[in-house]
Amino acid sequence: MLRYWTAGESHGKALVALVDGFPAGVAVDPALINAELKRRQGGYGRGGRQRIESDEVDIKSGIWQGKTLGSPIVLEIANRDYKLERLGDLDRPRPGHGDLSGSVKYLSGIRGVLERASARETAARVAAGALAKQLLAEFGIQAFGYVVELGGMRLEPLPGTLEEQRARRDASSVYSLNPSLDGQVQALIDQCGREGDTLGGIIEVRVEGLPFGLGSHTQWDRKLDGRLAQAVMSIQAIKGVEIGLGFEAARRRGSQVHDPIQYDPAQRDTPSLGYVRPTNHAGGLEAGMTNGQPLVLRAAKKPISTLRKPLESINLQTKQPEPAAYERSDVCAVPAASVIVENVVAFEVAAALVDKFGGDSLVEMKSRFEAFLALARSR
Repeated sequence: MLRYWTAGESHGKALVALVDGFPAGVAVDPALINAELKRRQGGYGRGGRQRIESDEVDIKSGIWQGKTLGSPIVLEIANRDYKLERLGDLDRPRPGHGDLSGSVKYLSGIRGVLERASARETAARVAAGALAKQLLAEFGIQAFGYVVELGGMRLEPLPGTLEEQRARRDASSVYSLNPSLDGQVQALIDQCGREGDTLGGIIEVRVEGLPFGLGSHTQWDRKLDGRLAQAVMSIQAIKGVEIGLGFEAARRRGSQVHDPIQYDPAQRDTPSLGYVRPTNHAGGLEAGMTNGQPLVLRAAKKPISTLRKPLESINLQTKQPEPAAYERSDVCAVPAASVIVENVVAFEVAAALVDKFGGDSLVEMKSRFEAFLALARSR
């Protein structure tokens, strides 16, 4: 079973991801992890914290001579802005954060809750996902995330190959597939910042090269769509997840939702095994299992809860109304969230790959993977 845990506080010494169940024999390039951490820090609308931090991974265990050992892998990201011991507590909870519910739950102050609830924790998740991507690459699987809506503005993706779209996204200041709209989006973010407000948006992640049969229909907690939804919904500020048509499927008739099944012998050696679909409304998943088509998932991110022009709150000591506390924050972190969602999805797909083909070593996984494809083609 491939999984990970994270530890650390926003202004603590470091963020840590402990990855367990990772197969032995996978070549790991820390530069690829650092590239994802750098992307997470980017995107128009970020705040002052990103000018302080310069995230880089320090691999503490589980790697020898550049390859995984099969033992637990510890990934550490140091916080340059380490100052937790010097910070005071807050007495005015911020609407939209875990300040009030967490302080009541733990019968404590707000600081201990907000430091762990902070989205700074996602640096560790991105590191774990970037590690998982290096396993997926061994099987020709790629995860690709981008922004499709920001502040209510639709950023319609331009068509093209995966390589062309990746180049467009990397050229966009908001990580969309339509860089020509960047100027309009930046103006919207700037206006919102001047008003002391924040913006949310919608992220799409596509995973290409998936084989049939990741996930399972046999139990509710083994369905891959359910596992993906849980993993993505656990990301700070994500309030909705949909796969394929998602909510739109509820508005259409069945004949306009389900993807017809066709066979093309010329595609027999692709992940689809020749079973092609003229549409992909299911988003690559049926009955909790991959169906040979690209996985398509979208996540809705709410606007950041910390507002420079605070909403009404109360003082926990006096119980009198006061404006909510303000901690340094971003105006918009939707581009960064696209990196986080992409890597969280990548890890969950990698976990399903390990479940299907075994996880002791890469050599074993590849032999089982090839044997499965040969058997599936011979049916």
